[in-house]
Amino acid sequence: MQVEKLLDERQMNGKVGLFAKVTIPPDDVLDYHEHHRETETYYILSGEGIYNDNGTEKRAAAGDVFFCEDGNGHGIRCVGEEPLIFMALIILN
Repeated sequence: MQVEKLLDERQMNGKVGLFAKVTIPPDDVLDYHEHHRETETYYILSGEGIYNDNGTEKRAAAGDVFFCEDGNGHGIRCVGEEPLIFMALIILN
């Protein structure tokens, strides 16, 4: 998995924990994890995946947006033949 940070916390005035382009190779996974005192949004750019929203799986494809609320968890895996590429945005509460 590759995470390309586009802006750092200093540039975002400490209000954003992460703004990055994430690339997950075929058959790879970003493991399920929880967020506390922050939210995270994924915007899918290309590829196909399965998004885990607190244990509920949903198909992911270009143009989809997924939002993980504070106190909840999520993960995503690439299921296509091409990498799954998405933007990740963590906003601190």
